[in-house]
Amino acid sequence: MLSSLFHPRSIAVVGASRDPRKVGHAILNNLIRFGYAGRILPVNPSGTEILGLPSIPRLSDADSDVDLAVIAVPARAVPSAIADCAAAGVTSAVVVSAGFKETGAEGTLLEEELKETAQKHGIRILGPNCLGVINTANDLNATFAAGMLPKGRIAFFSQSGALGIAILDWAIGNNIGFSKFISLGNKADLSEIDFIEYFADDPDTDIILGYIEDVVDGRRFLEAAGRTTKKKPIVLLKSGGTAAGARAASSHTGALAGSDTAFDAAFRQAGVIRARGIEDLFDTALTFSGGKLPAGDRLLIITNAGGPGILAADAAERAGVRLPQMAAETIKALTTKLPPNASLYNPVDLIGDATSERYAAALEAAVADPNVDGVLVILTPQAMTDVDATAELVIRTAKNSDKPVLASFMGAQRVRGAVERLKQEAVPNFPYPETAISAFRKLADQSAWRSMKDEELTVGWHNFDAAQEKVTSILHSGATQVGEDDAIAILSYYGFRFPRRGLALTSQEAAVVSASIGFPVVMKISSPDILHKTDVGGVKLNVGTPKEAEDAFLEITTNARRFMPQAFLKGVLISEMVRGGKEVILGVTHDRTFGHMIMFGLGGIYVEVLKDVSFRIAPLTRRDALAMVQEIRTVGLLRGARGERPADLEAIAENIVRLSVLVTDFPEIQELDINPLVVMEKGAVALDARIIFKQL
Repeated sequence: MLSSLFHPRSIAVVGASRDPRKVGHAILNNLIRFGYAGRILPVNPSGTEILGLPSIPRLSDADSDVDLAVIAVPARAVPSAIADCAAAGVTSAVVVSAGFKETGAEGTLLEEELKETAQKHGIRILGPNCLGVINTANDLNATFAAGMLPKGRIAFFSQSGALGIAILDWAIGNNIGFSKFISLGNKADLSEIDFIEYFADDPDTDIILGYIEDVVDGRRFLEAAGRTTKKKPIVLLKSGGTAAGARAASSHTGALAGSDTAFDAAFRQAGVIRARGIEDLFDTALTFSGGKLPAGDRLLIITNAGGPGILAADAAERAGVRLPQMAAETIKALTTKLPPNASLYNPVDLIGDATSERYAAALEAAVADPNVDGVLVILTPQAMTDVDATAELVIRTAKNSDKPVLASFMGAQRVRGAVERLKQEAVPNFPYPETAISAFRKLADQSAWRSMKDEELTVGWHNFDAAQEKVTSILHSGATQVGEDDAIAILSYYGFRFPRRGLALTSQEAAVVSASIGFPVVMKISSPDILHKTDVGGVKLNVGTPKEAEDAFLEITTNARRFMPQAFLKGVLISEMVRGGKEVILGVTHDRTFGHMIMFGLGGIYVEVLKDVSFRIAPLTRRDALAMVQEIRTVGLLRGARGERPADLEAIAENIVRLSVLVTDFPEIQELDINPLVVMEKGAVALDARIIFKQL
């Protein structure tokens, strides 16, 4: 689909200029000076020669078909230029012109006209408001950037042209090779999703990097990224995560970003690595440049300095990277090659006077040891250290081993040449051990992700027809917020368990209903207009006698009428008192980009104060649900702390999946809370729930 964009046989530059200050001149000049071998056709109303090439007044005057057009004319002239492209057989166009939706309402209308014209003629559009495209494999540089990227295996797309230029300049200055470079601009047509799909099967690309401010189609992004990350790593820097950033993104490229929490959840589910800054983006690219993934998360650290080794060990523990001991026979063999005061465990400390021979002995043993999945070589340039020779043996070991070998050559002046050699040979080197540990964690996570088998979505028992009848009735009544009674009914149709309950209309009925359920009981006001019952004094716990039930009924209804005199009161809902267990919360919110998002966390202060919650995008699998449970910081409380009985984590996951199925079946649901869900040693019971529907 994108072959004419990356591998055109002929390119027209619409708006080509003889003026070196014009964008059209820079694009034409780049195509010529960087050696694009196909036909180049300048388009300028003057029809005269430009940079030694004959030009034509209009693209429709071309004497043969053109594959790709690069358009650099004023925004108002772009739609007619696209129509001319159709007459010349163009199938892809790069619109570098600005002045579209990033400028406001008038520009948005112009961009819509551009899209309609392109769709009418079957032309794919990159941009508008973009820098252009580079393919190093065929020396294609259709941008107005100042330089050309070195050849390599990294593909990069950016929603910011200026950031793209800065990264391009950084790559040239650091000799970091790229396969493709794409400036997305406003994404009127082609987006990050199209390029992720293309790069998944691009033989020239091993690593996919990107800077994005929004995603145009959340569901399609999840599917495309999820497929691609099983083959190649995707590392994305996503901005607009704060309110200020979102406002800036909107004014920058007209982006309407979904919540940052939703992007975090989506990236986890699709196996996308999220970079936390530009430096992290390229550190991660460097991490994967070696092209090898570990079989597991067991890392052996080799160092000539105790302090950096300890820092690396601390970082490993924080990152969940295991530091194994080598096999007994490996350690025994090493004792004959290293001095008596060397540490043979992990980290392996070769001590300060370590020669390249000591490093060689330790490295050879490490990569051959069955307990080791990867190796980190730390070097500090001490007086006796043979820095360059050690770098060469690290390079040889990395090339000859199936296990990833990372380096952290610390310092600057004395290690500069060695660091350059490591870079030339694609051995990931990091200035600090902590960064190297983080890099190995990413390699191990990617390995685990690729080896993870796809899991079918499970549905379980549910009564869709009954739930649909209930939801339809609620929506037809005009209600958008429903309280406990209706929420319980809907959730019950999807397998959620609730305590025995009954509705009392009078204080005398309250005593009778309570007795039939069995004391103690919980009593709550029942009203579609009162969603937060405790705020109006509408809840009584541990009601233990018929007299207490009568008094509680009167107190609850009196409080409700005092605080909300206009509310319709159905009565008082009486439920059995559930004892023991751990309280958790399940919730649903709707994100503009990805749709329904499921939330899980511990109840009470843990969700309100600590914000200790996890999220995933619906629909989700049982494995996703279990990962949500394990992800919160306080999961140890659910597993059973200080001799307490553990909660049923499987039951939590089962209820998360039920909730996912419900909101997938009913997209009308805007928000939903089950708070609390009480989790026992076996099973779980929901005590309260509320649902908010979208306004029709």
